[in-house]
Amino acid sequence: MNDAAFVPFENHATGDTISPAQFKGLAALIRAHTGINLPPAKRAMLEGRLRRCAREGGHATLGAYCKWILSQEHGGDEIENLINAVTTNKTDFFREPRHFDYLTETILPQLAESGRRQVRCWSAACSTGAEPYTIAMLLDAFAQRNSGFEYSILATDLDTRVLSTAIRGIYPREMVDPVPVPLRKAYVMEAKDPVRGEIRIAPALRRKIAFGRLNLMDRHYAIGEPVDMIFCRNVLIYFDRPTQEAVVNRLCNQLRPGGYLFLGHSESISGFQHNLTAASGTVFQRN
Repeated sequence: MNDAAFVPFENHATGDTISPAQFKGLAALIRAHTGINLPPAKRAMLEGRLRRCAREGGHATLGAYCKWILSQEHGGDEIENLINAVTTNKTDFFREPRHFDYLTETILPQLAESGRRQVRCWSAACSTGAEPYTIAMLLDAFAQRNSGFEYSILATDLDTRVLSTAIRGIYPREMVDPVPVPLRKAYVMEAKDPVRGEIRIAPALRRKIAFGRLNLMDRHYAIGEPVDMIFCRNVLIYFDRPTQEAVVNRLCNQLRPGGYLFLGHSESISGFQHNLTAASGTVFQRN
């Protein structure tokens, strides 16, 4: 997810709506599986998102689709499609660039000075892949300048569709405009046919990232050994405060002592019980 946001939906009157009771049931189902809160004001947005699901599933109306998915018999099979429909993943290369400045100017030099030669990073809501590929470019460029430095990146998201895009690593050409020219030359390939207007991340960089599906609502994150850095940006804003605190503490448990957690610039952990110290803005270091 890197920002599992909800894009405002322009509601066109179709006469096909869901009832307040159905909205309440769907909102509870979505929250249980994703932690995302849907207030009543989001009802029109949800209707817009579910019309495609209803149409592709062969349901005559939204009401019929909602009744079907909320039934105990069928709901489980459709949950993944529902989640994919209601989560829109906004992401950009080098989004919130101060985080990447801090990574390259402070964290990586400190790690090198400490003698750490193997760094592991987790992009915990990777969306279509711009965030982990941005991280990979910076880590790889650092590795080129520092012999013996190794890195690996885990990238996860709840939405299976965006993970498919991330794994392919193919994007519209204009999407890499924020990437500095030297990094673009090193890690981005242009389509042979310029009419396609596409680029692809270089194979060597794609191989450095392991992609997988992970739900931040899980009680335990099965990602293996503790990591040096976690990027989980612009996701907490869609959770209520108790859920935010629980997620932050589960993320903290995956960091090695001294590791760093990156949150979105609009996110706060003020008032939470945690084992973190502010390092720079919304960058926190595990005690």
